Amino acid sequence: MIHSSAPLAGKKFVCFIEDLYEDLEVWYPKYRLTEAGAQVVLAGPEKEKVYAGKHGYPARSEAAIGELSSDMFDGVVLAGGFSPDRLRRDAQVKKIIAEISDRGQLVAAICHGGWMAISAGVYRSVRVTGSPGIKDDLINAGAIFVDAPVVVDRHFISSRRPDDLPDFCRAILEFQASR
Repeated sequence: MIHSSAPLAGKKFVCFIEDLYEDLEVWYPKYRLTEAGAQVVLAGPEKEKVYAGKHGYPARSEAAIGELSSDMFDGVVLAGGFSPDRLRRDAQVKKIIAEISDRGQLVAAICHGGWMAISAGVYRSVRVTGSPGIKDDLINAGAIFVDAPVVVDRHFISSRRPDDLPDFCRAILEFQASR
């Protein structure tokens, strides 16, 4: 159980956004981490651009992905929707994810967010879950697919869909509180 009102004070996370992100998979973790005292930076291809979620909720990027480096963050939250298909092609997105993973820091992916981790090459021999729509991609990338609301394997946390967000965020908070 987390006892402090701000157990993640001083921690900083990045969440990549682009048009057609899954609204709940960005905002629910952003607010839960913020509530725990962390800073969550929404980063898109362009700084200060408004990106539209799949369900129409707008998100303004606070940083341009190309201006970021992995050492600025304690972890990454990879939200789903259709945006991961675009974001996974960005060399800086892949570099940030790979470097965060190499340091054993949080790589948390939900739904189609796992596509970014696949493209970053960090899922080989990792137990994960994700949207059933990317199950074959996860397996073909060398991941060990598990159909569960949340899967924690070392510093990797993954979930399947928006309905799993309570388990996903609880696992993120417990992981970070133990570090």
